[in-house]
This record gives sequence, structure tokens and C-alpha cells, in this order.
Amino acid sequence: MRATRAVALVLLLVAVAAASWWFFGRHTNEPSSVAVYYTKLDGTTLVPWTVSLGPARDRGSVAFYAAVQAVAGPPAGVDAVRFPPGTTVLSAHVDGSTADVDLSKDVGVAVQGSFNEAAEFKALVYTLTALPGISSVRVSVAGQTLATLPGGHLELDEPLSRQSF
Repeated sequence: MRATRAVALVLLLVAVAAASWWFFGRHTNEPSSVAVYYTKLDGTTLVPWTVSLGPARDRGSVAFYAAVQAVAGPPAGVDAVRFPPGTTVLSAHVDGSTADVDLSKDVGVAVQGSFNEAAEFKALVYTLTALPGISSVRVSVAGQTLATLPGGHLELDEPLSRQSF
């Protein structure tokens, strides 16, 4: 009888310790911010700035938030290559090591040439691949996979990685 109580007490202590770790300890390694990149006007220099995360910390929500910040660009007054006005992130989710980002049609409205297209998407790709476990970004426009944007400069039918630039 005494051995049964001791085993029950040990099991209870293990259960309390596990529940405490799960409740209090599992959030300690989660980032409270993300690095968002923008490309300087020279088209090649990337500059990170730190953006605080909100309460949602699942991979898809963090990827969506990071993509929104990258498309929005740096604060006003910072000289940077920016996505065309009106461009928004319609959705973003993570599939394995690839972030799938769907942009609004506005991204292709202004044909800005290969220089700007590469700089815009470089910032987006570097931002998302800075997140843990993401190594490439698949871009769609208004739900459609396009071979290129209307300017035809950057191939979008395959996932983009840092090596793409």
C-alpha cells in the first residue's frame, strides 16, 4: 500500500512538472520580433530593420506578418526600392520549407523594369527566408501562378531563394 502511494506521488509530481514546463517554458524560445529587409536605391544593398510581432506566433501567421511588412517597405522617409503602390499580401502560409505568398494584382500594374522587380522581390525573399525553417518563397498573383510579371523580368513559376539573386 505504501509503495503504491509512493508511485502515485511520483507520477503526480512528474505530471505537474511536465504541465508546468508545457505551460510556462514552451514560449521562452519564441521570437518577439522579426527582421524585415528592404533594398536600398542601389538595388543590391539589403538593410534589415526589426519589427515587433503581435500575439500570434504560429509559422503561417509570422510568415504573413513578415510578408506584409516587407511589401509595405520601411518607414516613410527611408530611401528604398518599394513595391508598386497598392500592392498587398492577400495570403501567406508555410508548406514545409517554402513560404507561399499571394500578392494583389497591383504588383504587376506598374512595369518598373528588371532592376526594381529584382530589388522588391529580393527584400521579400530575404525577409521570409530569415524566418526559421524557410528556405524559399513561392509567389502567386491574385491566386494565379505566373511565369513572370508583365515586365517579364523575374521568373515566378518556381520558388525563389536567396540564391535567386
